[in-house]
Amino acid sequence: QVQLVESGGGLVQAGGSLNLSCAASGIIFGINAMGWYRQAPGKQRELVATITRGGSTNYADSVKGRFTVSRNNAKSTLLLQMNSLKPEDTGVYYCSATKVGFSPDYWGQGTQVTVSS
Repeated sequence: QVQLVESGGGLVQAGGSLNLSCAASGIIFGINAMGWYRQAPGKQRELVATITRGGSTNYADSVKGRFTVSRNNAKSTLLLQMNSLKPEDTGVYYCSATKVGFSPDYWGQGTQVTVSS
């Protein structure tokens, strides 16, 4: 089992920045990709950004150029730097971990990000 714990959410004004962190623990040697997803009220959970163990990244079009995902394999941590935040970035942000393929095998409990206009 893998445990994922997010931190760093909060309330910020539009145009501001937030940094999210995710700490992974447990049996993590089989994890390849890690990522961030978000879910706004009344909407489905959507991909924000992913990064493989080798460092290849993938971003949703809506966050390209504003968000940066990174990971520290030695420390088993995942980061999401969010700049130029918009009200539409509001939602619960979830950390994910994937062994094989594209669907996450593990999820964190989520952290709330609220961007006020």
